[in-house]
Amino acid sequence: MTPFLTQLEQVRAASRRLNLLDEATVNGVLTAVAAAMEAQAEFLLAANDRDLSLMGKENPLYDRLQLTRERIAGIAEDMRRVAGLPSPLGRLLSETVRPNGMIIRKVSVPFGVIGVIYEARPNVAFDVFSLCFKSGNACVLKGGKDARYSNEAIVELIHRVLSDRGIDPHAVLLLPPEREAVQPLLTAVGYVDLIIPRGNQGLIDYVRQNAKVPVIETGAGVCHTFFDAAGDLEKGRAIVFNAKTRRVSVCNALDCLIVHQSRLADLPELCRPLAGKRVILYADEPAYAALLGRYPAKVLCPADEHSFGREFLDYKMAIKTVASLDEALEHIARYSSRHSESIVSEDAEACRRFTREVDAACVYTNVSTAFTDGGQFGFGAEIGISTQKLHARGPMALPELTSYKYIITGEGQVRQP
Repeated sequence: MTPFLTQLEQVRAASRRLNLLDEATVNGVLTAVAAAMEAQAEFLLAANDRDLSLMGKENPLYDRLQLTRERIAGIAEDMRRVAGLPSPLGRLLSETVRPNGMIIRKVSVPFGVIGVIYEARPNVAFDVFSLCFKSGNACVLKGGKDARYSNEAIVELIHRVLSDRGIDPHAVLLLPPEREAVQPLLTAVGYVDLIIPRGNQGLIDYVRQNAKVPVIETGAGVCHTFFDAAGDLEKGRAIVFNAKTRRVSVCNALDCLIVHQSRLADLPELCRPLAGKRVILYADEPAYAALLGRYPAKVLCPADEHSFGREFLDYKMAIKTVASLDEALEHIARYSSRHSESIVSEDAEACRRFTREVDAACVYTNVSTAFTDGGQFGFGAEIGISTQKLHARGPMALPELTSYKYIITGEGQVRQP
């Protein structure tokens, strides 16, 4: 057995022992980790500073990578919320009694061992741990090299709390940040039950194409907002600005504004707040003409065929002009990653059609796509946004980290030949 498989065997053994913990113990551990995060903020920030020193501030991933005292406090609060949620384990999903008296119960159970591959977002390590631990799963973390020191410090902190509480620290394993560590994880059949990639489309495609372990795709978000002919300008201006600029490096950030041609005269006002953030606009010909002279020339560019279907993760946004709702729906169907899509409209029928016809995990009416987040949905935290349709879709939280099994009881029933 290779050293890597020996490590995974230890993780698997630890996952079985997690099933023996009662809910009070689990919640106590999560609360203790949250307290340790705040008490040892300097330790975490010092490690994060080492990572930040190796990345230029102009890199759009810098914001994802950065930890602050406020962000640590927010992560700790999210962990406390997870601790306060009902356990997803042991839920009776269904019960039937067969004619012979046999009782069949369908009950929620952990997956076992979950591997998560992610990039420069150290908060993911805390979120994954809290959700996996609460749902009875051990976790294998594979972070990117940009967050090497942050992830090492985070897992060291978690291990200390687990050990202090008499719980096997092998319930959390951090793999080396080098890419070479990915392939053995993807092929660890019998040791890892599920892989969840969180990152750009290239990472997700690689995992899907090379994994032998089951995969749930998450992360990549090419998000659109359609400003309809009946859109309210004040609402639209606020929604577009928030969806684009709140945090440009996250998957729910706006990438393409679709505008009805009858509202082109309102486009400069719709985009006006973006100028203050120096958002680069890649506008198609009608939109470019409407913005010319009314949006800063240095950050106004003509769109080309590469402007659409892009997840910018930066202060950049495409603009597409359409003549109808049908054309907007066609554009979204062609370029969407099926993550989050929004319509701004006061036309109830247009909103109804949009929500029915758009194929995405989260579809909004007069709301910013920035709300696609487990915490905002009341889930405490999330392990990712699933853009597929099997098992889980949208923000994945505690219920999505469980499977189920059938428990059958009887009084000596046997099946006849």
